[in-house]
Amino acid sequence: MHKTVAETEAFLDAFLPSRSEIPGVEILLIPPFTNLETAHRRLAGSPIRLGAQDVHAESSGAFTGSVSAEMVAGVGCRHVLVGHSERRPVFGDANDTVHRKLIAALRAKLEPILCVGETIEQRRGGETTAIVEQQLSTGLDEVDRATMAKIVIAYEPVWAIGTGETATPEQAQEACAGIRAWVAQWFDAPTAEGSLILYGGSVKPSNAAELLAEPDIDGALVGGASLDPEAFRAIVDAAEPQ
Repeated sequence: MHKTVAETEAFLDAFLPSRSEIPGVEILLIPPFTNLETAHRRLAGSPIRLGAQDVHAESSGAFTGSVSAEMVAGVGCRHVLVGHSERRPVFGDANDTVHRKLIAALRAKLEPILCVGETIEQRRGGETTAIVEQQLSTGLDEVDRATMAKIVIAYEPVWAIGTGETATPEQAQEACAGIRAWVAQWFDAPTAEGSLILYGGSVKPSNAAELLAEPDIDGALVGGASLDPEAFRAIVDAAEPQ
């Protein structure tokens, strides 16, 4: 919940001139609902993609204050986050709710980014694998191999969101490799190999290159650092193939 329309325009003014296209790097911006139309208009002609931070599980109805997948698709979104680490505990999005949102996104021809991850208590209790696999199995229920190609998975350790703490590259790689292994078992090896798995959790210019160098981390879901166009540009630069 950051940036007004004017602030979003200022961000794009600063970011777009030098970083609208980098070979081998896909850039996605996910502003608040109120800024989607502005961002869509400003990104016209740019390869940068647009996404929404959340959607309701229903297409329409008496859900005052909510926004449907069809609505965000209608303002140019191609992607949407489901199950973000703040949506689960703060807003009570249970695994089955996340699943329904993912199906709603697919129905609207959006490409969902399914966020999974554990709390610090769960990590200390040795529950990371069990928690993440439960989030995956429920979230991806009813999804077939062909549809999985339209879904991105983001590993977000809750203890590293907005805390300044970051999983070490080894911890992030271990979790992302575990997710890829789960996808191989749930679907098949080619599906796992083709799946995009992101790491999100206090990604910043100082650690982006090291995290993105890990073999099972295909990209970053950037939080606070993305609010500063210069910091976000540095993270995008770190993703550029060498």
